[in-house]
Amino acid sequence: MNILTSEIISTLTNIVNSQEFVPLHTPIFKGNEIKYVTDCIKSNFVSSVGEYTKKFEAQLSEYLGAKRVVLTVNGTSALHVCLMLSGVEANDEVLMPALTFVATANAVAYIGATPHFVDVDDASLGVDSIKLSKYLSAITVIKNGECFNKDTGKRIKAIVPMHTFGHMSDMDAINAVAGEYFIDVIEDAAESLGSLYKGKQSGTLSKLAALSFNGNKIITAGGGGAIVTNDDNLADKAVHITTTAKKPHKWEYHHDMVGYNYRMPAINAALALAQLENLDEFLLKKRALAIRYKEAFAKVAGVKLFMEPEFSQSNYWLNALILDEGNEQLRDEVLEHTNNNLIMTRPVWDLLDTLNMYKDSPKMDLTVSRSLAKRIINIPSSAWVGS
Repeated sequence: MNILTSEIISTLTNIVNSQEFVPLHTPIFKGNEIKYVTDCIKSNFVSSVGEYTKKFEAQLSEYLGAKRVVLTVNGTSALHVCLMLSGVEANDEVLMPALTFVATANAVAYIGATPHFVDVDDASLGVDSIKLSKYLSAITVIKNGECFNKDTGKRIKAIVPMHTFGHMSDMDAINAVAGEYFIDVIEDAAESLGSLYKGKQSGTLSKLAALSFNGNKIITAGGGGAIVTNDDNLADKAVHITTTAKKPHKWEYHHDMVGYNYRMPAINAALALAQLENLDEFLLKKRALAIRYKEAFAKVAGVKLFMEPEFSQSNYWLNALILDEGNEQLRDEVLEHTNNNLIMTRPVWDLLDTLNMYKDSPKMDLTVSRSLAKRIINIPSSAWVGS
């Protein structure tokens, strides 16, 4: 075993300090989860018309400081509807980092649009706005207030910056570039609930945003997602689309467009509401864990813990070790030894342009993304780790 690999494993083992299997991220149920779920069951209104759906929407809206929240069955469905609300149509292109979870691209594909992959920067792991600006200057033309790709002839309608592992992308810079090119911005905030960008909550930095409450997120509904917006008209339309586009009526079933059965059931919302009540505590515990990791790995030459960009405060959803350039060959050795010894670690997702269904999608130079993909190792990040 390489010396650096041994030091990484030893350091990680000392912090995790467990004789049992340690997953990458698991939820903590310590509050009113059983109480609220039981109350929801007793009410018999466990579907999306139950009161807990409304309660969670209201409480989450207040927490974020956003005007409206519309709950969905998962983060992918939330992003799908955000794209629809933004006017993305079949044959459009949607910009997104190649370094993101596949759901970001899948939601675009559901519409018949094309993912268009862009590079990230080392400072945030999010969209590199400087590189993006130069790229768009070279490959686009503006016609009647819309942006078109000169190579494909397709309209570039939107960009979906994703806050990787909970770390905020530089939204002011991204919004500025998007505005210059008449491109709508939709935040993929699936991983970043509770993170702050210049004091503002993740999910409130563009016209539309998508959240996730999957079982591995900082708070969970078991599944679930949400659309966040300050536009009442968009929120109302989101409710309509996610409830199979059924027009309100006491008994008739009249649907005026293709809709989706995407609303979160109340029984899931009851679980999430209890989780939300403890979010601030989870954030404190996860930041404390990140600091312990940072201090410990500062003593290990050849690797570092990725820390929040200076303009933000991260929820540290997943902590990430980044091997120095030149140490890429050690990644798989670390992954093998940790996973064989009760500590779950994993590499970052395969870059989206390498997946068979997206290999022909347009893309810019992805040098930074390709380098990071070889060097990132996610490590156990649950709020209870090391405590």
